[in-house]
Amino acid sequence: MVAVARARPALLGIRAGILPDVPDPDIRLVPFDDSHLPEMEALLNDPDVLRFTRVPDPPPPGYARTWFDGYEAGRLIGTREAFAILGPDGDFLGVAVAPRIDREGRTLELGYVIAPRARERGVATEALKLLTAWAFDELGARRLELLISVDNDVSKRVAAKVGYVYEGTMRQMHFKQDLWEDGEIWSRLPTDA
Repeated sequence: MVAVARARPALLGIRAGILPDVPDPDIRLVPFDDSHLPEMEALLNDPDVLRFTRVPDPPPPGYARTWFDGYEAGRLIGTREAFAILGPDGDFLGVAVAPRIDREGRTLELGYVIAPRARERGVATEALKLLTAWAFDELGARRLELLISVDNDVSKRVAAKVGYVYEGTMRQMHFKQDLWEDGEIWSRLPTDA
């Protein structure tokens, strides 16, 4: 069981040091809130974020607030969740999200975006481990999915490290910048190692 700190009934924060397979006790997930918006605004302008996510390029004015409001609305009805990834001093390292939660089918889509200064330090791997544990332990998920751009090799390596399995390529999965982009689907079940 993953120990969590409950800020509100539907909001969960997870402390990494409690999980035996997470070596870095300083990475934690906390419910995303207004205090994280300035860092999120900066993250939304990162070239890799614009290239590999569904964030519009360029983001419209106020997009961070619009994004957060959508997640807050989903949080209230249990169909979405957003966490800030924080370091040992409470420094913002990125976001970990569940953009789609199907409670009846016990299936979730998960995702993560790491701030440029925190990349290549294992933050994405640790955050995905925590997010995965939260989905299985707190929501009783039976299937987790990651949708990854076919060109995002770093994200594919993270998925593999955390035990996700490549299932296939979805042709023309996403339309952005007047182009259709293929995406890969990776999944994990509770029985996967």
